Amino acid sequence: MYSSKFNLIVNYKIKPFKKSILVDSDKSMSIRSFLIGAISQNISSVKNVLESEDVFSCINCLRKLGVKIKKTNSKEYLIYGKGLGSLYAKKNSELNFGNSGTLARLLLGILSTTPDIEVRVRGDKSLNKRNMRKLIELMSEFGATFLPKKKYYFPLKIISTQMPIGINYRAGVSAQLKSAVIFAGLNSFGNTEIVEEFKSRDHTENMLSKNNHLIRIKNKKKKFINIFGKKYINPINFSIPGDPSSAAFFTALTLLNKNSLLKIKKVGLNKTRTGFYEILKNHGAKIKFKNCVKKNNELRGDIIIQSSKMRSINASRKYYVNSTDEYPILFVIAALTKGISVFKGIADLANKESNRIKEMQKIIKQIGIKSVSKNNELKIYGKDILEIKEKKIIVPSLGDHRICMSSFILAILIGAKIKIQNFETVYTSSPSFLKIMRTLGVKFEVQK
Repeated sequence: MYSSKFNLIVNYKIKPFKKSILVDSDKSMSIRSFLIGAISQNISSVKNVLESEDVFSCINCLRKLGVKIKKTNSKEYLIYGKGLGSLYAKKNSELNFGNSGTLARLLLGILSTTPDIEVRVRGDKSLNKRNMRKLIELMSEFGATFLPKKKYYFPLKIISTQMPIGINYRAGVSAQLKSAVIFAGLNSFGNTEIVEEFKSRDHTENMLSKNNHLIRIKNKKKKFINIFGKKYINPINFSIPGDPSSAAFFTALTLLNKNSLLKIKKVGLNKTRTGFYEILKNHGAKIKFKNCVKKNNELRGDIIIQSSKMRSINASRKYYVNSTDEYPILFVIAALTKGISVFKGIADLANKESNRIKEMQKIIKQIGIKSVSKNNELKIYGKDILEIKEKKIIVPSLGDHRICMSSFILAILIGAKIKIQNFETVYTSSPSFLKIMRTLGVKFEVQK
């Protein structure tokens, strides 16, 4: 749908605005809805689906695995569930995950314990560079085989196990790995137990929570998730809220643009996704959550943002789990806020679509902002007043949507000229990004 490549050129400083917007639907929940619907009994219904490249990759993979998916209306889909262990593909056929690390890890979790799966898997140029060692080692514990052995990058071949056995897993900061283990455990014999010390995104658990016969969760000092394998999954009827990660870019823009006010409506406000907003509120940001309601076990509401005089940011490791995707735009806020900002416990950012620490350092250096990265920590020496005359920013083709959007925000806040190569990668998560920018008055040039 968005296959044509293009560069984006901006030479415009944004003016004050007072607006109300809707952002794109949540990508994490959209992908999980299709995956859970595919292995459920009967027909699942999902509304307000994010129609982005990553979600289309998910739909295409499931169709290759024999799942009937029907679009019934704008952003509304029916998923004809095949039940646990019933996905099937011709031997040595290929599944392409595109740019989506979420899809890769979660679908491989399902396939690892689905009988008679022997397929080749790959991603795009960016995803093929991402290390999958942790995922491969976890799925190997269930009994799956990946070939060639000791290769941890796509393309690979997966051969599922015929006799999957539940495992015990002590979860780290990755919600994707945790979800992969949950999915693999659903079709394994016995119990799979997950102990989570740092509470990461819990959309998978929330979507499965009405299935008390197969999942039980205890929240104490640590979170315990027990999966009872070889049960059935009830179909889902779900409406996807707006993506808080997509909303983060417009939040940053409003905070740092004088005399501006923004209302972002119907955004997902799950506590495992709002670390970005907590960090900012702790450092002077005027942000409020209004009209909050809980639907399908997920909190959602409106975000009200006002221009704010920010203080330099000190983000400890505990914030990383619940704000992982927002760190590139946090780095932009830090660069344009006077003082030294410190971000700790961020080493995992090196294994995203790009090395987000190094690439954002290169970008802010182009506008004269110093930064130092060492020992799992980044320091940014921010300035609230910049000499922008003749400043030019070049963002190379990285295949990283968050870097592209963060760079765009940086440029229009200071009025620097910027060229962002292969900006179409933004459509993997936020196909409405440029359309919304136009409603805020931003001018830009598309170069094909």
